[in-house]
Amino acid sequence: LEAVNAQLRELYPDSEVFFDIVLMTNNHAQVGVRLIFFFNHYDLFIERFCMTGGNSPICYLKAYHTNLYLSSDAEKVSGAIEEATIFSPSRDLEVSEKQLRVAFDGDAVLFSDESEQIVKAHGLDMFFEHEKAHENKPLAQGPLKGFLEALGKLQKKFYSKGLRLECPIRTYLVTARSAASSGARALKTLRSWGLETDEALFLAGAPKGPLLRKIRPHIFFDDQMFHVEGAQEMGAVAAHVPYGVAQKHFFLVKDKQQNPNSK
Repeated sequence: LEAVNAQLRELYPDSEVFFDIVLMTNNHAQVGVRLIFFFNHYDLFIERFCMTGGNSPICYLKAYHTNLYLSSDAEKVSGAIEEATIFSPSRDLEVSEKQLRVAFDGDAVLFSDESEQIVKAHGLDMFFEHEKAHENKPLAQGPLKGFLEALGKLQKKFYSKGLRLECPIRTYLVTARSAASSGARALKTLRSWGLETDEALFLAGAPKGPLLRKIRPHIFFDDQMFHVEGAQEMGAVAAHVPYGVAQKHFFLVKDKQQNPNSK
């Protein structure tokens, strides 16, 4: 993020449009002294802190005009705006220091969970028929559409300077959809929003982890934990987006594990 901001400030010295990072914590304000020392020690440029002394910082998100809220505590993202629970990888994966790479799942992340509901209720065959019949009808927006939009606005600032190929932000759509049977609707939806990703990768149900290892994203967003875990195993930082019909199954399984005698 700092590398992107440095280039933006060089190209647009009078602009205030860049990545703005806010540290939000329910720690007491006195902890701020240690945090300032920590960030200065590692040369991290974070100017804004929100320390709430035991209260949840969620209520301040709108005041900060938040595009994305990340937390390692799943319980703290249940009431946020555009949110995800972030998971550290199980191995180290070297990532670019000059280009920010962000990878998104499609359904229930960039798009609504409309299509996933059909898969869960009626199976893949009905899903393929539905997507073909509605190919020209854009999907409703998902929880992270706004974040992709914010990234796109920053990218256009580089494009306008003739730096499309040298842009320090690169975005990826990494979806389990099949290009042949259901990919067109995803791409047409992005086009209808005036958005795009630099790369679109349709895996037709194949595991996402090996591909993410090649992409080496700084963060990957998905609504299904097995894809998040697959990314972790390959060394990618992954974030779980708690949205859509897949969460009902996830929390049901989680509850069964915690309460094996429940019905």
